Amino acid sequence: MSGPDRPQTPAQERRQLRGTDVKRLNRDWRRRTDARLGLLVESVTQPFNIGSIIRSAAVFGVDHLWLAGNATPPTHKAVDKTALGTARLVPWEHAGSAGEAAAAVRKEGLRLVAVELTADAVPLHEAPLDGDVCLAVGGEDHGCSPALLAAADAVAYIPQLGRVGSLNVAVATAIALAEARRRDWTTP
Repeated sequence: MSGPDRPQTPAQERRQLRGTDVKRLNRDWRRRTDARLGLLVESVTQPFNIGSIIRSAAVFGVDHLWLAGNATPPTHKAVDKTALGTARLVPWEHAGSAGEAAAAVRKEGLRLVAVELTADAVPLHEAPLDGDVCLAVGGEDHGCSPALLAAADAVAYIPQLGRVGSLNVAVATAIALAEARRRDWTTP
């Protein structure tokens, strides 16, 4: 039950979930998850961004992480500062160039959707994220390469209202992963 009909809990009775409760809640969401979700990360070089991306990938149940270009690997000593031990939960490989990584994604039967600002991009909430999909993000300064954009089945952007032109790559990745899972959970 949600909205105005939902019984209100007085603030003094509200408490954070304990570890066992969180595990139970997460297990319930895993049972609702049908689609496979992949992630292709091209030329993201800052270890803290890679660590944050890996942590988000673990949270949203990414099945496989493909690295392309000069992306920093999860084994880099500074990655765990933000990954917090989650790198062991996400299978990964360095797949070579953007084209080679896209071919590896397709070999697994996933549709490839790049998250980037392009003339033909659709808002993320309208992007083809149903079913088995792999999201692709690009480097901190230049985003997805032309080769990655050419290999993508679709391109989506995250609508923004502010005066800043883009989000940090790790934040954008988390938003896109959350939307892909939300779509999986709301698809009949």
